[in-house]
Amino acid sequence: MTYESGTLEPALVRGMFDRIAPVYDLMNRVMTAGLDQRWRRLAVGEVVWPGDRVLDACCGTGDLAVAAERRGGRLVGLDFSPRMLERARRKSGTIEWVQGDALALPFPEADFDSATVGFGVRNLEDLEGGLRELARVLKPGGKVAVLEITCPRGILRPFFRLWFDVLVPFAGRVLPGGEAYTYLPASVRRFPGPEDLSALMGRAGFETVRCRLLGGGTVALHTGVKS
Repeated sequence: MTYESGTLEPALVRGMFDRIAPVYDLMNRVMTAGLDQRWRRLAVGEVVWPGDRVLDACCGTGDLAVAAERRGGRLVGLDFSPRMLERARRKSGTIEWVQGDALALPFPEADFDSATVGFGVRNLEDLEGGLRELARVLKPGGKVAVLEITCPRGILRPFFRLWFDVLVPFAGRVLPGGEAYTYLPASVRRFPGPEDLSALMGRAGFETVRCRLLGGGTVALHTGVKS
């Protein structure tokens, strides 16, 4: 099965993220009640060790890359949005920030010890292709952490839908690039569930794939090891 992020063309997604860059960090804190930074630290703690050369793909404004650097990693942060990278550069002058495509990473094979992606793979036009690219640039035995929103099951599901499908888009209407907060719930609905994402990671070249649900099941942290 092939999963696609949604109906928007990559250029439109890039433009949308350029427009919301000024409010991106604020909306992350609001949408997660401030828990997103803790989740990033958990992701980093699973796969990054001091001295590792680390790729943070789809790095956005750089929060996950900064967390990995604080753990002792030597960081490269990559994103396709120049406005997001402008914000990221303000957070660290020692991280190498690169504008590029996660589906065609501008790095040689086996170049990194570990890789992270925080709330970014959902926006890839070809999810399995992006996972394969991450596997390509990792050394054998290198680790990956993928942090992403997922639809919860059980009692939290109706509350999640109210929050994500109604309140988040409403908040977005008063902010720059408000259409992004309509795209966001749609992209989450189209994204594979935790079990399917685990299977995709296995097909893309990762083994020992594990999933940990966070935030009452609203966020999934997947980890894997390059075969």
